[in-house]
Amino acid sequence: MKVSKFTVADVALERSPGQEADIFVGNLVDERQGGPITIGYGRYAPGQSLTETIEVDDVMIVLEGRLSVSTDAGTVTAGPGAIVYMPKGEAVTIRSHEEGALTAYVTYPHWRPAHA
Repeated sequence: MKVSKFTVADVALERSPGQEADIFVGNLVDERQGGPITIGYGRYAPGQSLTETIEVDDVMIVLEGRLSVSTDAGTVTAGPGAIVYMPKGEAVTIRSHEEGALTAYVTYPHWRPAHA
């Protein structure tokens, strides 16, 4: 794979696997291109919630809106420009606020095979 630039217009969003909430994800780089990481965008509609145990190391960058990420250790709230790191094995609840959120993410290794 060569150097690439992406925008949210490049991604095809789909409902986040295993979720019924209005939370959508779209990979731009993943195992299909042969690299070691997954890169993509996520869109959270207003007032949505996702609870799961993180199966890969996950970095989420908030581009628009606000999200709160809760664990047994507490809650962090992140807005535009904030980066949230969620380590593999951590049980999290991610909640979008009234404006929803647009995020970019990077995972290692690839999250889709880990959810299969």
